[in-house]
Amino acid sequence: MKAKELDKKLDEGKSVLEHLDFSKARRPNQEQKRVNVDFPLWMIQSLDKEAKRLGVPRQSIIKIWLAERLHKTAAL
Repeated sequence: MKAKELDKKLDEGKSVLEHLDFSKARRPNQEQKRVNVDFPLWMIQSLDKEAKRLGVPRQSIIKIWLAERLHKTAAL
C-alpha cells in the first residue's frame, strides 16, 4: 500500500492495522539492556515498602525514579 492510500484511509477513519507488519516494529531508544546494581539492604527494604504500597514490582519503582531523575537532570 502506498503512503497516499494509507493517509486516505486514516483520514476517512478506517483501520489500517491489516496493512502494518508489527513483527518488525521498533521503538527507538527503548531497547532493553540488563544491568546489575548492588544496593544496601536498607535501600532494598525501602524500595520494597514503597513498591508494596503502590502495588507494583520493585523494578518498576527503580525505573520510574531513575527516569524522573534523569528527566529532571536533562531539563537543567
